[in-house]
Parts: sequence; structure tokens; C-alpha cells
Amino acid sequence: MKELSRIIGEYSSGVPGPLLFVTAGIHGNEPSGVIALKKVFEELQRTRPEVKGTLVGVSGNKKALEQNVRFIDEDLNRTWSSENIENNINTSHEHSEMYEIIEVLNQYRSQDFEKCYFLDCHTTSSESLPYVSVQDVNDNNAWAHRFPTYIIKGFSDLIHGDIDHYLSRTGLTGFVFEAGQHQHETAVENQEGIIWLALHEALGLDLTLLSCYPQCVENFSKKNAPDQKTFEITYRHGLKDSDEFEMVAGFENFSPIKKGQLLAVQNGQEIRSEHNGYIFMPLYQSKGDDGFFIVEEV
Repeated sequence: MKELSRIIGEYSSGVPGPLLFVTAGIHGNEPSGVIALKKVFEELQRTRPEVKGTLVGVSGNKKALEQNVRFIDEDLNRTWSSENIENNINTSHEHSEMYEIIEVLNQYRSQDFEKCYFLDCHTTSSESLPYVSVQDVNDNNAWAHRFPTYIIKGFSDLIHGDIDHYLSRTGLTGFVFEAGQHQHETAVENQEGIIWLALHEALGLDLTLLSCYPQCVENFSKKNAPDQKTFEITYRHGLKDSDEFEMVAGFENFSPIKKGQLLAVQNGQEIRSEHNGYIFMPLYQSKGDDGFFIVEEV
């Protein structure tokens, strides 16, 4: 992508209300959220509908986005730990990006908002239906269930240093949205759809006031997103940098699996499932420390 600004856009009608803080491109090989935010701000500036509160769109790993790589030195979605932030650790490019995002958030939170919401936009390396990943703290879970798609609970409990964990522990209400596979044609459409829905739910936007009712919202609610179900993660297969890992081809998010089924080969050894359930986030890219997860419907 071309050189990016940290703040992709801001929109307000001057009416008091909540803050909706949307981050996109925390991983540099996931640009769909950035593209969707630009489309949303273009429409908002064109039609100027009234909202109660303020929308802010923020780019994540700017340098990685510009180079179309997942990260430069380390995964930006693993740097948001209390230890790093409290001790002002700044030993990688991603630490610098993190502190810039925190500075932007603090600038807005210093203003008087009724409530602060967040939405963190991502995509996946494997084919996937769109879904919400929510940390079950504060009122995050109740908020997530206002959106019509699959919901995953427990991801942040297994992963250390992700941005939604940080945002939740600092008092914001929200979730991560995974819009589908990185290059899939519906990824941008799904990102735009969830942003419009979040604007409606958080800031009271009347979607009929736009120049035309967003087709992406119609498609998201009726075609692209699955009927709402809630899943919990029961197993994570973590990886070390030295591991040679190859996922068996053909898995998509939420593919059903059985105990004993071959899932991957790691360092020459077969990895077979110890659980019945559904595969979640199978790794089909070169960088990553999560081989796969197993989830169960609750």
C-alpha cells in the first residue's frame, strides 16, 4: 500500500455520544480493513449523516502494510502486554507502532465520551466464514451478540499481548472481527459491512440516510455471514520459531474434525487431533506462532 497516515479518518456530527475506535492492518498482509475504512469515510463525508459521538479509524502496522508483509520485527498483535507498556519496552519496530496507536487513543479518550467502543479488523490465511472473536470481560460478550455472525470466545485468554486484550483491560468494549481469507473478494465487503453495523449500534447511525443503503450490510447480514453461533476454544497448537510446520491442505475455519484425524506435520512428526470439534485458524502462511486451534460449539 502507499504511504499511510496513522489516522485514516475521523467523523462526528458534533453531537455528544460514544467513541468508536476502529483499528485495521495490525498485520501488514491484511489490508482489507484499511480499504473498507477509506470507503466508509468517503461515504460519510459525501452524505454527512448525523451520528451521536465520534468514529476514528486508525491504521495498524503502517510500515508492514506499505510492504505487504505480516510484520517487520515481530507480530504487532503480540506486543500489547502489561510488561511491555508499563516498562516502556521499545526494542522493535512494532513497539514503536504500538505506542503511536496508544497515543492516538489517549488523545481521544481524554475527551468526554459517554462510552468507548473498539473494533479491530483482521483476515485469515485460510478460507473462512467471517466471525467475531471476543474476550469475555466487561460487557464485550453482550455487545458481540448484537452482530449477526459466528462468535469465538477465549482466543485472548490463550494469546499473550494482543491488542483487543489491551483495549479491553483499559476499559473499552469491543471485539476482533475476522472478515474471511486475506485475498478473498468478500473480505473488504465484510469489513465495510461490520463497520456500518457498528456505527449503527454504537453511534446510532440511520443507515437509510446514506446515499444508498450499503449493499455490503445487506450481503453481510443475509449472504456472507453465517447464522449466529457461539464457540469456545478448547485447544491451541503453539509453534516455536525453529519448528518446521505444515498444515494438511484443505482445512477451512470451522471445518469439522474427529479425534485421531491427521491435521499437520511438525518436524517430521504427524500431528493428530486429540479432540472432536472444529478446526480454527489453520496456519497456511509462512509467519505465525499458532499452528491451529480446536473449538467447540457452546
